[in-house]
Parts: sequence; C-alpha cells; structure tokens
Amino acid sequence: MSEFRNKPNPDDRSDNVEKLQAMIQNTEEKIHKAETSMEFSGSKQQEQINAKNERRRQAIQGFKEEIKDEAHRND
Repeated sequence: MSEFRNKPNPDDRSDNVEKLQAMIQNTEEKIHKAETSMEFSGSKQQEQINAKNERRRQAIQGFKEEIKDEAHRND
C-alpha cells in the first residue's frame, strides 16, 4: 500500500515571473473594464467599483514585489 502514496511535486519556480506578469495584465484589464462600466453605474455601484479597483491596484503592487523577490532569488 505504501507504493501508492502521493509524492509532492517538486517546487518549480522557473515560470513564476511569467505567471505574475500575466496576473498583473489580467488585473489591469479588470480595472479598465470596471472603470468603463462605471459610466453606466449608479453612485453606490461606482463607490464599490472604486473600492474594488483600489484593492486590485494594491494586489498589483504585491505582484510587482513578488517579481522583485523572484529576481533576487534567481541572482
């Protein structure tokens, strides 16, 4: 029975930067779409969109910090 145990996958970080960059681009697209939709939204929805976009901008900052960390890790 021990021969069927799951082995953990090796920690492959070789494509982390590419994944983080894709996440940044995706998040920026979401911000743009949300800002475009604000034109058709009421004031309460606009407040919610602004708050969510601010969280998205903070997430982008976090992704950029992770990219820096990955760059230092690969030095």
